[in-house]
Amino acid sequence: MFTIYIYLPDTLADWELGHITAELQLRRFFKKDAPHLELKTVGYCREPVRTMGGLTVVPDCAVGDIATGEKSVLLLPGANTWSDPRHGAIIEKAGEFLAAGAAVGAICGATAALAGAGLLDDRPHTSNGPGFLEAAVPGYRGQRFYVDAPSVADGGLFTASCTGALLWARQILSYLGVFEADTLAAWYTYFSTGAPEHFFALMQSVAAAQTLLL
Repeated sequence: MFTIYIYLPDTLADWELGHITAELQLRRFFKKDAPHLELKTVGYCREPVRTMGGLTVVPDCAVGDIATGEKSVLLLPGANTWSDPRHGAIIEKAGEFLAAGAAVGAICGATAALAGAGLLDDRPHTSNGPGFLEAAVPGYRGQRFYVDAPSVADGGLFTASCTGALLWARQILSYLGVFEADTLAAWYTYFSTGAPEHFFALMQSVAAAQTLLL
C-alpha cells in the first residue's frame, strides 16, 4: 500500500495538484490490480490553510505524523509562502524520504525549497525556467543537473514548473503503477490536446481491460 502525503502550505496553488489528486482519489481509470492507496493531507500544524484560489482546507495530520518508508510519497505544491521557516520541517522530511528510497514530488515554488536544502544539487531536476532557482536560492549548486523541461522524473524525485502539472501527474501515476500503459498514454494525450479521439481511446482502454478480466 502506498501512502500519499499531500502538503498544504498557505496559498498553495490549487491547479498544480488537481490532476494527480483527482485521479488518485477517484480511481476511475485504475487497472484491476492497482496497488491500494491512502491519501493524507499534511500541514505544519493542524490549523486550516487558505489556498491561492481562496479555499479553506483542514489538514488530516501534521508533519510529525508522517511515516517514512519505501511506499511513502510526498507531494509538495507551489505556494507564495515557501520562504516561511515553518516549512523547514517538511523539507527535512523530504530529505528523509529521498534517503529512504521513497518518492517526492515538488512543483513550482516547492522546487526552490528543495534546492535551498541542497536536495537538488546532484540529481536531474527542473523548475520555473533557467535562472529561477539561482534567483530564488542564493546557495543553489545544482546548475549542471538542471533540465529545461516542464517536468523531470529521476527515480523517485519528480520536479516540475508551474506549467508542468499534467506531465508531473503522468510521471507520478507511472511511478505508482496504477494505470495500464495504454490508459495512461491516452489519458495524458487527451488532457494535453483535448482531441476527442483520445477521450474515446481512453474509454476503450479501460473497457478492454475490464473485458479481459470477465
